[in-house]
Amino acid sequence: MIAPGEWLGLMGGGQLGRMFCHAAQSLGYRVAVLDPASEGPAASVADLHIQAEYEDETALLKLAQRCRAVTTEFENVPARSLEVLAAHCRVTPGAHAVEIVQDRIAEKAFIASQGVAVAPYAAVRSEAELCSASANLFPGILKVARLGYDGKGQARVRNADEALKAFAEFGSVPCVLEAMLDLKEELSVVLARGLDGACEVFPVARNVHEQGILAVTTLDLEPFAMTERATQAALAIARGLKYEGVLCVEFFVLRDGQLLVNEIAPRPHNSGHFSMNACVTSQFEQQARVMAGLPLGSTRLLAPVVMLNILGDVWYPTVEDVQVEPNWAGVLAIGGTSLHLYGKREARRARKMGHVNCTGRTLAQAVEAANQVVGLLRLPVAATA
Repeated sequence: MIAPGEWLGLMGGGQLGRMFCHAAQSLGYRVAVLDPASEGPAASVADLHIQAEYEDETALLKLAQRCRAVTTEFENVPARSLEVLAAHCRVTPGAHAVEIVQDRIAEKAFIASQGVAVAPYAAVRSEAELCSASANLFPGILKVARLGYDGKGQARVRNADEALKAFAEFGSVPCVLEAMLDLKEELSVVLARGLDGACEVFPVARNVHEQGILAVTTLDLEPFAMTERATQAALAIARGLKYEGVLCVEFFVLRDGQLLVNEIAPRPHNSGHFSMNACVTSQFEQQARVMAGLPLGSTRLLAPVVMLNILGDVWYPTVEDVQVEPNWAGVLAIGGTSLHLYGKREARRARKMGHVNCTGRTLAQAVEAANQVVGLLRLPVAATA
């Protein structure tokens, strides 16, 4: 066990890292962040900021010498850097698991190898592979295999000609072509898996996306029909990866009842932010517990909750680029609301700036509070029970 008072390390400087810092520090740990940016959400609250590129071996050694354990706050940290760190300290998650998840082609093949269903797809490494793709994959979505997130690096394509054009625009890098599906809803499962293989699974979340970015997450105290199937699929994936840390598995539910994995995130996830106010233990505290070799905390849901993502758009209430500070006092005057802002200096459209958790005695009460926030901030998606 790594005792409170010692150092934990973090690769990455975004908002997930900021919330990890707060959770780890509340347990008594000090946190060192390695991030190439001169400032950022995590660096501004960390006990130490090592400003360097993620591949800088001198900086990696400095981090490893200071910290007994290191984790990541985004999935695109080079796997090789995690291997370098692992020679000197504990690294969670490990390089092997991260390397699989960083590549959509490898990720989908791995998920299928665990007996878990994925959407119909084809690996696309060349124009020839794209031309030979099954007609059943059109209309579809062409996604870059690496470095895509929040809808970036994706294009909807109706036919092979459109797919070839998108492939060229992506720079002819490896991609996956996925069939468009008749979706009923989207779910996610966030879990923590400890160094000893013990797992704690958060309640299954229902999600709504807007323009490829998560907008609303909803959870009730009562489990629903897909809960057990989604939970068992997520656990199978975590065990198969020999994963250590916090993991999110995103699912599609089709109108015919099929449950398919969309993708895996090897880190805390936007759809797990509800846990900060509605669960016994947050996803970020679980991340610190895994690193330190502490027992995992309870994931019990204490109240129905709706999480609303806040993008930089709320600073621009009109079509003109005139920035107006949102009415945070009004948000906090609504019963059951908890505001989390990420400390980013510049509000830009489509940039994640914060989130609001709305809890209630009932789901209807949480939804009512959430929709008051939606109206006040002019968010694009309303909450539903």
